[in-house]
Amino acid sequence: MSAQAEPILVLACGALAREIQQLKLLNGWEHLKLKCLEADLHNRPERIPMRIRAEIQRYRDQYAQIFVAYADCGTGGLLDRVLEEEGGERLPGAHCYAFFAGQQPFADLAEAELGSFYLTDFLARHFERLVIKGMQLDKHPELLPMYFNHYTRLVYLAQTSNPDLLAKAQAAAEYLQLEFKLVPTGYGELATELARIAQR
Repeated sequence: MSAQAEPILVLACGALAREIQQLKLLNGWEHLKLKCLEADLHNRPERIPMRIRAEIQRYRDQYAQIFVAYADCGTGGLLDRVLEEEGGERLPGAHCYAFFAGQQPFADLAEAELGSFYLTDFLARHFERLVIKGMQLDKHPELLPMYFNHYTRLVYLAQTSNPDLLAKAQAAAEYLQLEFKLVPTGYGELATELARIAQR
């Protein structure tokens, strides 16, 4: 990619910041400019579309192209509606688990065991904050069976080979009293979609 390539803005979920920065570094995508929204928006997915609309409108005149590094992420199609109205593309699939694993491999995983709870590198790294404290299990451990009664296994979709994150994911499975399964995915469709955008 030429150093003269036009800047492209990537509006991303904060949960993908580390992965996108790593892909930028590995591929020399200096023309990809990253703007992250807070990862905690996933707790209120109905707010994602309006935030994306506001950011697109804010930056539209500064960039020839804006790419949205979100899947549907629980917006029920509302994010796609915003992108149709404002112009823009997003990552494929319903959530980050699907685009990291790949659409069909994830569908196969889900079909093989419906009671699966998924972690990515980000979720393994922040399990205590997002799950234990986020669901107030630290204060009310009696809620654990209520929340996770229908789960049978924890599937760690690993973007990197990181012994510390692997240990955190295994500890999360033990905490939730679930069978543990490791599925190395790499960056999956996040990498291929960003490469497609970067090379335009």
